[in-house]
Amino acid sequence: MLRQVRITKYTHSCVRLEHDGGDTLVIDPGVWSEPEALAGADAVLVTHEHADHVDVLRLKELSIPVYAPKAARIPGLDFIGVGAGEEFTAAGLRVTAHGGQHARIYGGLPDCANLGYLVGDRLYHPGDSLHVPDRPVETLLVPLQGSWMKTEEAIDFVHAVEPERAYGIHDGQVNERGLGSLNGWLNHECGGRYRRLLPGATAR
Repeated sequence: MLRQVRITKYTHSCVRLEHDGGDTLVIDPGVWSEPEALAGADAVLVTHEHADHVDVLRLKELSIPVYAPKAARIPGLDFIGVGAGEEFTAAGLRVTAHGGQHARIYGGLPDCANLGYLVGDRLYHPGDSLHVPDRPVETLLVPLQGSWMKTEEAIDFVHAVEPERAYGIHDGQVNERGLGSLNGWLNHECGGRYRRLLPGATAR
């Protein structure tokens, strides 16, 4: 169970989960996210191999488990490979891997593995995909912008998953004007489920 977890959002797709057992799990600490996201972390989940989701240089300095898709190509980083449907424990939390492939941008590319992670049976981080897990989600981290998506898809993703609450991620390439528009649409269309978290802000 995901009891009393504090969620801290960092720039772009990085989130830090601190739970009442005392351990800390970080998801997608990329090159755009703040170094403090990894301070004292006990384990890391990487959804896929792109640098905005995995900072190899920072992770190489840590002696903690890093989990990533089995097929990920991340030169220089030792990681524990996982596949879709697998369950494992990271930083004292049960994690289930979902999906399998990065969303397409153009011409069938990028053709790389991507896993969404359901943490503690409650919080879902999809990485660069809008794969809907086959079980209930309480807290959804919803991508707001990417070359592989449009706003309509973000809204439909929230409706398809039907979480109790949703917070935006994957927003590191959008200026404040764009973020105002994106967050306005999500707030309007998602029935009070959605709330923006600024980098460094926390929620439970």
